[in-house]
Amino acid sequence: QVQLVESGGGLVQAGGSLRVSCATSERTASTYNMGWFRQAPGKEREFVAYINWAGVITDYADSVKGRFTISRDNAKKTVYLQMSSLKPEDTAVYYCAVKIRPSTTREIQGYGYWGQGTQVTVSS
Repeated sequence: QVQLVESGGGLVQAGGSLRVSCATSERTASTYNMGWFRQAPGKEREFVAYINWAGVITDYADSVKGRFTISRDNAKKTVYLQMSSLKPEDTAVYYCAVKIRPSTTREIQGYGYWGQGTQVTVSS
C-alpha cells in the first residue's frame, strides 16, 4: 500500500513557527490529493489543510486559516505544512493522508493511507 512518513515536529514556543513534512516514495505520488489532520490527547482527529495534486487548490480549517500554509513539491514527492503564529491549542500529533474518495476536502472518511504522525508541541 501507499506509505507516508511525517517528519519535522518538535517543541516551539507560542508565536513561533514550524514546518512539518510528509514524504512518500510512491511512483504516482504527484497525482494524489493530500490532506493534513491533527489529533490532540483526548480529542478526535480533525481536519487541518488540503492540497490538490497540482498544488493549485487548497483548503484550511477555520482554526488555522491565515496562520498555516500547505504546499507541495512533486519532484520530491513531499507535502509540507508551514505553521506560523503557533498557539498552545495547536499542540497535537500531525498526520498526512491521501484523499481516496470523492468527498469534500474536509471529510476524514474521504482519506486513507495515513502516516504515523509527527508530534508538535507548542508551549505557552
